[in-house]
Amino acid sequence: MRAVVVSFVLLALAGCGAVQVEPPVPEGEAAAACDRLAGLLPETLDGDGRTATTPESPYVAVWGEGAIALRCGVPRPARMAPTDQLQEINGVGWFADPETPTLFTAVAAPLYVEVTVGGSHVPGEVLAELSGPIGQVSPQAR
Repeated sequence: MRAVVVSFVLLALAGCGAVQVEPPVPEGEAAAACDRLAGLLPETLDGDGRTATTPESPYVAVWGEGAIALRCGVPRPARMAPTDQLQEINGVGWFADPETPTLFTAVAAPLYVEVTVGGSHVPGEVLAELSGPIGQVSPQAR
């Protein structure tokens, strides 16, 4: 079930302002790419500043009160068929989950980066901003 794989609880914890997001556990090349990506992510995204997460992880980034969340090094989306068309934004292919309209995955094998875009944010604008840093660490996006 995708809800378990996504396993976001994007919930502000009482009193500490941190957002709870289950971090992925990337391995090998994906872990190395995620480590590089962590240093390239913007402090502000679509007008929202970075927010602390719990547990802390270099593979997770959240902006605002959890309206935008990124998890680097997730598995290939289970719903993504080999024949699915990806939407290319600034050189990065994005898979839009057909059952979860706020969930997008950058496909740059061996790296998959999952992004949830909610609230008043426009997904295309957020994905365009994130495509730059993802493209810098992805061998496929070059």
